[in-house]
Amino acid sequence: MAAALHEAARAADEGEVPVGAAVYRLSDGKIVATAHNRRETDADPTAHAEVLALRAAAAARGVWRLEGHGLAVTLEPCPMCAGALVNARIDEVVYGAADPKMGCVDTLHRLCDEPRFNHRMRIIAGVRADEAAEMLRAFFAARRGARRPPKPNPFQI
Repeated sequence: MAAALHEAARAADEGEVPVGAAVYRLSDGKIVATAHNRRETDADPTAHAEVLALRAAAAARGVWRLEGHGLAVTLEPCPMCAGALVNARIDEVVYGAADPKMGCVDTLHRLCDEPRFNHRMRIIAGVRADEAAEMLRAFFAARRGARRPPKPNPFQI
């Protein structure tokens, strides 16, 4: 999760929503790929941290199937990213802050362990969630210019 949080900070520095991800080998924890959101930079609606990290990991390995790997991400994956995790055959997902608006691992839907899909994975939620949520809150507060009083934190588990 430390690598994912580092990537999230890089995203914020670039004016992107601070979400970071890291793909790692389950056998030894070695990080295979990292990425952060680049939707604004790339003008690409699919340039979420998870998708970019999966692409980089698959390219590094030379295969699209990422069995034996996990992905750590600072924010609960959206439906697109949850679907990509299933399709990539990732075996474990670790996420920080829950996402009440788009989260499709636990919050709105449970796509990563849907029994009708051909692949399911282990889910570990809430890892360093406070740090991930604070990064998101600070980013959006700065964007608003702190004109309004802060809303209750939607990124809580």
